[in-house]
Amino acid sequence: MDGPGTFVPISARLHPKKTLKSSPESKFWSSFKTTFLTYNLPITSINFCPEPPHDFVVTSSATLFTFDGITFTPKSTIRKFSDVAYSGTFRPDGKLLAAGGESGNVQIFNPKGDPLRRLVGHVHPVHYVSYPHNDKLHILSGGDDGLVKWWDVASETEITTLSGHRDYIRCGSPSPASEHLWATGSYDDMVRLWDLRNTSPVMELGHGKPVEAAVFLPSGGFLATAGGNVVKIWDVIGGGKLVHTMESHNKTVTSLCVGKALVPGESEQSRLLSVSIDGYLKVFDYMSFKVVHTAKFPASLLSVGMSPSSSCRVAGSSNGRFFIGKRKGHKVEPKKDGPDELMLPIEGVGEENGKWAPTKPWHRGYFQRGQTEKHSEGDLVVNQPKRVRVPQHDKLLRKFHHKEAFVSALNSNNPEVVVPVMEELVARKAMVRAPNEVC
Repeated sequence: MDGPGTFVPISARLHPKKTLKSSPESKFWSSFKTTFLTYNLPITSINFCPEPPHDFVVTSSATLFTFDGITFTPKSTIRKFSDVAYSGTFRPDGKLLAAGGESGNVQIFNPKGDPLRRLVGHVHPVHYVSYPHNDKLHILSGGDDGLVKWWDVASETEITTLSGHRDYIRCGSPSPASEHLWATGSYDDMVRLWDLRNTSPVMELGHGKPVEAAVFLPSGGFLATAGGNVVKIWDVIGGGKLVHTMESHNKTVTSLCVGKALVPGESEQSRLLSVSIDGYLKVFDYMSFKVVHTAKFPASLLSVGMSPSSSCRVAGSSNGRFFIGKRKGHKVEPKKDGPDELMLPIEGVGEENGKWAPTKPWHRGYFQRGQTEKHSEGDLVVNQPKRVRVPQHDKLLRKFHHKEAFVSALNSNNPEVVVPVMEELVARKAMVRAPNEVC
């Protein structure tokens, strides 16, 4: 007994409920409101432009989709591939796009989708393509032939070929500390660091499982790699020493990216985001070696990306679902020039002067609006009929349970209920037996 007249169950006394206090950083990551679009084919790559407004490109099958970084509306659709495309990426200034493909070629486009260059040299599919951080004239590619190639884009010529991997190359990352240093990961379980001025790797890191993702952390002194269900942090400056191993995922980790946590009252902190085919997104504080946030999605995740402004977090799945998380409190500024963009069915974007901008009737998003979408002037509004609650005695009468119906009516202590029930029983000739049944 917890007090006079109060009974506390034994289970509640033995296992009292714990009050979980969420940290300010956990509240920041939980503030991303997620909606999704469906493209029916796997989303294999997501890349954000470093320059504002931080547009992003999504790679799905043989198509690249570019989106506005402010309103999240589509800007262009590039279908210039004869087969599956991989690793769509922006040039640092956002004025060009590059992507590999199943054909083994690397193609360069302008943001509208016009093909400008074709780099021919790989004899197998190219799964990794990336520009350096501050170089607009060169690009690096890695293919299933185990080769890493350094290209001069303007002349479409191959400058250097780096050989060392013994299996498919699936990922890579340029170092923010040096324009010559790159890391590439392969299905031979190895991550190799290259100095583009030499043809031999300057460092080899044994991850232990086929490497799906690799990314340099902002300082350039640490490298994160993912393979199997393991994410590892390496000290590159310290000679490739393994610093930490994280095994918080249950299945293969498919993608990594670096994001920023903007916590009120605290300095900006960089975090490592990982996704897996177990459907979980994990946010990892690599300084304190702990997971600070976990989000579950209803599909296996293949790719992840986060805007440099921390306004948007995007994850792509194996079933074609494309999850866009917009941070609450982040103001969406309408574009001041150019024609009005057509809206996608994403809640919380497309504001104009504080009002919701309507989706255009000729756009597919018009037919995919959710139930929270506000109607515009002139629309025919069909109100959903309210559900009528059927009293218990009516339910019993429908089942011909006369005795139970009469008792239920008497228990209501309402003459307006009892009298109609009695009249119904008389009409059914059931009151003749009622006195014997009830009494």
